[in-house]
Amino acid sequence: MTIVERLRAAGCVFAEEEAALLEEAATSPDHLEDLVTQRVNGLPLEHAVGWAMFCDQRIVVTRGVFVPRHRTELLVDLATDLKPDVIVDLCCGSGAVGAVLQHRFPAATVHAADIDPAAVACARQNLANVFEGDLFDALPAHLRGTIDVVVANVPYVPTGDIPFMPTEARDHEARVALDGGADGLEILRRVAAQAATWLRPGGHLLSETSERQAPAALAAFTAAGLAVKLVTSEDSNAVVGRR
Repeated sequence: MTIVERLRAAGCVFAEEEAALLEEAATSPDHLEDLVTQRVNGLPLEHAVGWAMFCDQRIVVTRGVFVPRHRTELLVDLATDLKPDVIVDLCCGSGAVGAVLQHRFPAATVHAADIDPAAVACARQNLANVFEGDLFDALPAHLRGTIDVVVANVPYVPTGDIPFMPTEARDHEARVALDGGADGLEILRRVAAQAATWLRPGGHLLSETSERQAPAALAAFTAAGLAVKLVTSEDSNAVVGRR
């Protein structure tokens, strides 16, 4: 079977495109065979080739790290509309959000943070000022009260739903990047509760949520003292809070 046929048989919808990317990434025929075999066995394409396309920008994505989703581009566009000078990419994963915003605003100060050491190491290949730690605790203290925009793409999958996720996510991305607790909103509530301390007056907190979780997410932002609204697109929902 050809590579395309093997990928198609494994359920890869865009087999021709994937075959070309795997061939581009391979350093030898043996390496190509190894990549194809791993992809057929469920390894995300982005982990196989080492990058993901996000907001028309190539982002380094190392194995085990959360692969940036196209639906998260809504958060980037919302942040862009605010024309921020001081930006934080919280729960940054690969640092995709921060990297794109740094590209769009070269003069802005961009910081990113994640609790997962593998994610931090990956994000440092995409942007500077990446810190390891638990949410806002990871950030330099001098940022307190100065941030224009916090983009927090927090894990929001309910713990009980993780076994039903696609195998590419469930088996190949860090659980800490997926698991949002019993109702999927535990991390979001923690971020919302701390945000006002770190945002400047008029600063914004942006977070992705599901349609089902949106009412509770809005309530969490409101309880934290933020003026809140829900923004929806074809495949995404964003909670926007303003201090």
